[in-house]
Amino acid sequence: MSIDNPNPSACKGTGCGPKPYMNPYLAGVLLGIVLFAAFLVTGHGLGASGGLARVAAVANDTAAPRSIDEAPYLAKLSRVKDTLLGNWVIWMLVGAALGAMASGLLMKRFRPQIYKGPRIGIGLRLACAFIGGAFMGYGSQWGRGCTSGQALTGGASLAAGSWAFMFAVFAGAYVLAYPLRRLWK
Repeated sequence: MSIDNPNPSACKGTGCGPKPYMNPYLAGVLLGIVLFAAFLVTGHGLGASGGLARVAAVANDTAAPRSIDEAPYLAKLSRVKDTLLGNWVIWMLVGAALGAMASGLLMKRFRPQIYKGPRIGIGLRLACAFIGGAFMGYGSQWGRGCTSGQALTGGASLAAGSWAFMFAVFAGAYVLAYPLRRLWK
């Protein structure tokens, strides 16, 4: 599904709107190559939750150094010598953000927007996104990895827990798709 040009009358020819999405099979192959390159270059797979946890730990330690001791997991992350700039996962996060921005600019899809259906307001959409993100963040720490770490890296290394995670993600999405579809139509 492509994004429509918000002002079609301003388009006097071809090529002014966003370009079509990449073929999903080609995107999957390219993602596999990126995952292989990550293993080859860094010795680690892909994943974002570890980097975000480090950023949160350093921010917490900077803002409220005494309170960090009440969260042993964050305290351990905040006290590592190369917590941020010396850690590979931080640079992977920076690269992912810059790559996403470059892709959006190249494909003419870079603009501030909130995806939502016509039957849901912006406030409720943002609240649902925040709540869902909080659940995913908590779950990624409890499950020892985010979706990219579990599904891509763990799945590629044939870890049974990662495969179970992916089946659970798809099952949960299937169960919730029917009751939530009315918000998107």
